[in-house]
Formats: sequence, structure tokens, C-alpha cells
Amino acid sequence: MQRENFNDLLAFIAVAQQGSFTRAAAQMGVSQSALSHTLRALEERLGIRLLTRTTRSVSPTEAGQRLLERIAPRFEEISTELAALTELRARPAGTVRITTADHAADTILWPRLDPVLHEYPDITVEINVDFGLTDIVAQRFDAGVRLGDQVEKDMIAVRLSQDMQIAVVGSPAYLARCPAPRTPRELATHRCINLRLPTHGNLLVWEFHQGAEILNVRVEGGWIFNSLPPILRAALAGHGLAYLPADQVAEHIARGALVSVLQDWCPAFPGYHLYYPSRRQLSPAFQVVVEALRFRG
Repeated sequence: MQRENFNDLLAFIAVAQQGSFTRAAAQMGVSQSALSHTLRALEERLGIRLLTRTTRSVSPTEAGQRLLERIAPRFEEISTELAALTELRARPAGTVRITTADHAADTILWPRLDPVLHEYPDITVEINVDFGLTDIVAQRFDAGVRLGDQVEKDMIAVRLSQDMQIAVVGSPAYLARCPAPRTPRELATHRCINLRLPTHGNLLVWEFHQGAEILNVRVEGGWIFNSLPPILRAALAGHGLAYLPADQVAEHIARGALVSVLQDWCPAFPGYHLYYPSRRQLSPAFQVVVEALRFRG
């Protein structure tokens, strides 16, 4: 294959990984029709179909999946090496892409990286807020941030925070109408604000511990969100009980806008960790970001 056709392979990788011509075209900065033409030309040149197209999705054929598994890691290695060469300068430079949940983005990444980007103006940090357990290799992220028990064993993990405490909270107005639950089982009689997880489309199950007893409770209520800030807003507005990180609600509890309930049942979870592939060659920019985020105790 001629060297000028490598762009066709990059286009194929983008479509196969995104599962969509629309998303791949946006990622590559080209039109959807141009991308579709490129892929058809590649299939004609190879004499084999690489993608199965339907009205709703695009997926690799058996041949396409084999090609994707063989070439995608090689292009990733080339990209990493070129980035490393580019960043061999006096000051760290380049883009660091991180996927994380909104709570970690607000409470850890922003406050710790804000001064770093003033000090290193040639570094760009891209934050993608997502509750899904993103495949950082396939989606070409440099790192991800998740709770410690969600990090894959083959990843390098760097602790970013101490262990986290969960709190169940409601507004004084809500608790005046509905007396506070004494055990998690009484949540069945309460209106609760749910979080929908993108990984399986399920609602978050509220987990409680007391001694050796563990209770997993499915709650119901009038609101369902897919991120934490609107859940907090709904709790403050008196729409029901919310299950949130304790540090996110501490200020509201202190000023009396929220009341904590079921404290004896609320569990602690492993704190946030930054994770990245063990084979990754660390660029100077990435090393600066990691050190800025590292938990110091």
C-alpha cells in the first residue's frame, strides 16, 4: 500500500472505534460524505468489506476487526513517539487528555491544575466528563480518573485523594414533610433523587454498611439525572433525599441548607486514582500533570 493511503487507514480506525461516521467525521474535522467516500475507496482497493453499515450504527466486519486490532496499536505507538519528540523542549508542552467524573473534575483536577497551566502555558489539558468506564486506550485518552476499586489491574494507578465518605441528605423542608429514615430499608417510603449510570443504563444502587451488614437499596423518586450537580440542586430544592459525596454537601450541611441522615450506615469508598497504561511513554507534559495531581496526604 502506498504511503499516501495511510490517511485512509486512520479514517477506518476512527470510524471503527467511534461506531459512527458522524462522530468520526467530527473527530477528524472532515465531512461525513467525504469520510464515507474514503472508506468505500479503501474497501474497493483492498477488495474486501471492512465495515457493516446500518441506518443506526457502523461496526467492523470480521476482516475489519482483524485489521483494527493489528494496525490501531501501531498508529498509537507512532503518535506517542512523535509526541515525545515534539515535547523534547526546554518547557513541557503538548495536550494531555483525561476522562473523569464531574465530582473529581470539580474538586481535584480543576483546583490542582489551575495553577499548573499558568506556570506551563504550552501545556493543554483536555477534560472529558463522563461517568462511563471509558476504555482510555481505544478512545485515545492519556489517563482516566476513577475510584480506586474501578481501576483495571493492568493500569498504573496514582492516588489523587483520601478515601471518600458518602452522605444521604435532604432539605429541612423535605424532612419536615417526611421524617428522616432510621434504617436504609425505610428509604422505600421516601422520594429519592436517582443517578443513571451510562455503563449499563441502570440507576445507581445505594449501598450501605453497618458492621458486617451490607444493604443495597434501589430507590425511587421524581428526578433522575446523569451527573451529580443537578442531584445536589434537586436536594436543596426539597425534591427528596440524595446520595452524594460527603465533601460535596459539607458546606450546605454546615449552613443548615441540608441535613445528613443515616450517618451510621454511610460507607467509605476508595479515593480517586489517576490511571494510565503501563506501557505508556511519559511525556514531560504528562509527568507535570501527574505530579500536580498526586495525593500528598
